[in-house]
Amino acid sequence: MISSGEIRILEAKSGIPRGNLMENAGKAVYNALKEKLDIRDKNILVVCYHGNNGGDGFVAARHLCDEAETDVLFIGDEAKLKKEALANFKRIEHNEKVQFLVGDDVDFNAYDIIIDAILGIGIHGRLNREISAIIDDINNSKAFRVSVDIPTGIDPDTGDVVDKFVNADLIVTFHEMKKGLEKMQEKTVVVDIGLPK
Repeated sequence: MISSGEIRILEAKSGIPRGNLMENAGKAVYNALKEKLDIRDKNILVVCYHGNNGGDGFVAARHLCDEAETDVLFIGDEAKLKKEALANFKRIEHNEKVQFLVGDDVDFNAYDIIIDAILGIGIHGRLNREISAIIDDINNSKAFRVSVDIPTGIDPDTGDVVDKFVNADLIVTFHEMKKGLEKMQEKTVVVDIGLPK
């Protein structure tokens, strides 16, 4: 079990560029999903915020769009995207296989799979109103729900629910099981993103 602080230190000390880790993480989400489900011709929605978790989501969308109808709902602020996340946002922004959606006219029930790439280990304090409403939309949908690293709304170190959380059917966590996922191990897969063991 690893804490969010330990994983950040490990990433910093590894000397592996954050962009490489993000590419590995997004591709690992795509691979884990393919292993679990037949994604061909499925409708997939990737919900992204402006942190690194969202960057992982952009990478996953880029890999998924060759095999599935892939939409991205970006609920963050483009001006707040960090360098690596912004680069991956730009890589899919004009990809005709990826449809960017805006705002309130999203039918969450139109999707077979919804990927939560909202907060990951970057949760701080209470959820804002928009994220809180999106969590309800995701949880109330009939889609198979996948969370990237940690379900949004769960403290990665304690497992405490801040307010509410994405009730994922599958959690794809990176490098090592996070302490906050202890009670969810049966639906969590741990994937390698290139960090030293």
